[in-house]
Amino acid sequence: MPVLDLFWAMLWFFLFIVWIWLLISIFADLFRSDSSGWAKAFWVIFVIVLPFLGVLVYLIVNGGKMRERSIESAQMAEQAQRDYIRSVTGSEPSTADELAKLADLKQQGHISDEEYERLKAKALG
Repeated sequence: MPVLDLFWAMLWFFLFIVWIWLLISIFADLFRSDSSGWAKAFWVIFVIVLPFLGVLVYLIVNGGKMRERSIESAQMAEQAQRDYIRSVTGSEPSTADELAKLADLKQQGHISDEEYERLKAKALG
């Protein structure tokens, strides 16, 4: 197989993959949007019956909103992940953080040496 034929075959294969990804993205955005059921049904039928024109028109009409919904979804997923990580690790400060705060309080004169040693022993264990 000549190299140029291999190049064209690979190019068409990757374009097909990009097309499938674009269709999945559009259908996911359709069902994530807050438009009515009839509008969603219209877009699905339009994209299925006239795929290239339907995708092009959908991207022109809803491209900006599609981007905003995608960013909002990513932010919500990131916040949910952060909340989950915080709930699993616990919200208690680490021992090093507690010792740093105690040393700062002692240096500022808010606690005495005896209180510092007692709280330090409690933080260590």
